[in-house]
Amino acid sequence: MSVPRFWREIQTRYNLRGSKCRACGTIYFPPRIVCKACKETYIKGASGTKDTHIMEHVNLSGNGEIVTYTTVHVAPPGFEDQVPYNMVIVKLDEGPKITGQLVECTNGDIKIGAKVQIVFRRVREDGLDGALHYGYKFKLRE
Repeated sequence: MSVPRFWREIQTRYNLRGSKCRACGTIYFPPRIVCKACKETYIKGASGTKDTHIMEHVNLSGNGEIVTYTTVHVAPPGFEDQVPYNMVIVKLDEGPKITGQLVECTNGDIKIGAKVQIVFRRVREDGLDGALHYGYKFKLRE
């Protein structure tokens, strides 16, 4: 990774950053540069100006609840050593739904509606030097 890219992305490391529309308050993850809801309203000729869909960056709490889940038994290349593992779709407290791996639990503990929180964990290791890549996963809230 280049040095400029590293510094450009530093705010998103170990944070769950989304975007929030200044006009309607809708929150998106991953971040968007235009609010879909306001853009569609503007295109249909409703009141408002082009500026009604300006977005601002927000840090999301990472807390939410499980909407649905599945257990992966046949993994994509690079993740074969992790099977079986659990994937969940989580509706964050702020509204967006995101997908992630559920860690530190047994299959019997997973329930739709269960409360979860984000954790940052190692995702993979690359290259001869073993560069580590971290990303977000979820665990059940206590």
